[in-house]
Amino acid sequence: MIRTILWDVDGTLLDFHAAEGSALRSLFRKFGFGDLNGEDLARYKALNISLWKALERNEITKPRGLVGRFERFFGDLGLDPSLAPEFNERYQTALGDTIVFMDDSYEVVKALRGRVRQYVVSNGTVLAQTKKLKNSGLGDLMDGVFLSEAIGTEKPGKAFFDAVLSEVAPESPDQVVIIGDALSSDILGGDRAGIRTCWYNPSGAARDLECRIDYEISDLHQVFDLPLA
Repeated sequence: MIRTILWDVDGTLLDFHAAEGSALRSLFRKFGFGDLNGEDLARYKALNISLWKALERNEITKPRGLVGRFERFFGDLGLDPSLAPEFNERYQTALGDTIVFMDDSYEVVKALRGRVRQYVVSNGTVLAQTKKLKNSGLGDLMDGVFLSEAIGTEKPGKAFFDAVLSEVAPESPDQVVIIGDALSSDILGGDRAGIRTCWYNPSGAARDLECRIDYEISDLHQVFDLPLA
């Protein structure tokens, strides 16, 4: 039986795209860049995803990726790349200003409280995730929070999950499930760690990575169908 849930945050419990778009548009205006149109936002998202994938593969460091994405993006738009560090710092804070729950996630987590142990496992920055968890109220429902920036290593690396499991200390890895939307970090990482994996796939995306998927759900309410203790 599953006694511990490891929750991803962005794209799983919270709508990251809503927070991302709101934060970027707000900061573009504050920096005097004008309005951020849909085409440029899509360009940024593609660049951002590529750098996060590189981070998951340990090809770049997190600070380099976070600032580098804005340096490259600003360069493409003819903006001053030297503003990237300040923009990124303010962006981390702005990400927590917009809270949109995925599938009534707050009530799902609340209903599970006391039935199973629940922890956050995220590659997001400490600054951004701390604010999101506070403003959403999700932090108060969790038994603990594990952020890769604080641990010093990223999902899907085994070292990240080793650190988490050493603190969670389950009787058996089979009692733990990670629920996340990203095959490349959440599900692959859970597979490598030997715990159960639950792919949250609301859009019905095709599997583009070979890894063990024990459960696949399209709505977070389906978590209650898992073999919970």
